[in-house]
Amino acid sequence: MLNTLSDLFGWLTAPSGAQPAASHAHALQLAAAVLLAEVMRAQPGVSPAERNTALDALRRRFGLDATELAQLLTQAEAQAAQANDFYRFTSQLNDHCSQPDKVALVEAMWQVAFADGALDENEHHVISKVAGLLHVTHGEYIAAKLRAREHA
Repeated sequence: MLNTLSDLFGWLTAPSGAQPAASHAHALQLAAAVLLAEVMRAQPGVSPAERNTALDALRRRFGLDATELAQLLTQAEAQAAQANDFYRFTSQLNDHCSQPDKVALVEAMWQVAFADGALDENEHHVISKVAGLLHVTHGEYIAAKLRAREHA
């Protein structure tokens, strides 16, 4: 864990273009995982279905093994519990992800929200806020929601 923190600190303080590729990739993975964790935290108690859906989304997107996924989600849940807002995470994704990648993340957030069979208004609020910060258009947002609902 100490290496992870020092790697992240090194990436944040390194001159532009000098950050190690692995640390950069991990920072983006963590940012996406934190946003999925925020959906899980939006209502009391995290259901196993929500957690499994978040892990599946991260596995599909990043191709990590089960141990790496568990560590990433655990770290993301800790970061989400301490975060005051979403900007730190969404700004990283805006700087380094394509529009289709950001829409796919919003769709994954909807999948997590629908996973337990009950969409909570707090989950809806979190996803709406994040979608706005990621500059996902209203049409993209609605299409992502409909695809996720169909998938659920």
